[in-house]
Amino acid sequence: MSGRPTAGWDSLTASEMQIIRLVADGATNKQVADRLYLSPYTVSTHLRHAFTKLGIGSRVELTKLLLEHEAACHK
Repeated sequence: MSGRPTAGWDSLTASEMQIIRLVADGATNKQVADRLYLSPYTVSTHLRHAFTKLGIGSRVELTKLLLEHEAACHK
């Protein structure tokens, strides 16, 4: 067991964070996959896991939550 939380921002892996930042910037799963040299299936899996960990269900919610999180971190 790694000691990583199971929910919230601290529960996200580096790969999940990288993917959600690109998605929040408007990239499609295919665009993210092409940019990171991953399969679209892998991107979808990471995105689904991030949604679950953050308790959200859409890209719109993700974008809003990420903007709020990054604003709070830069205060």
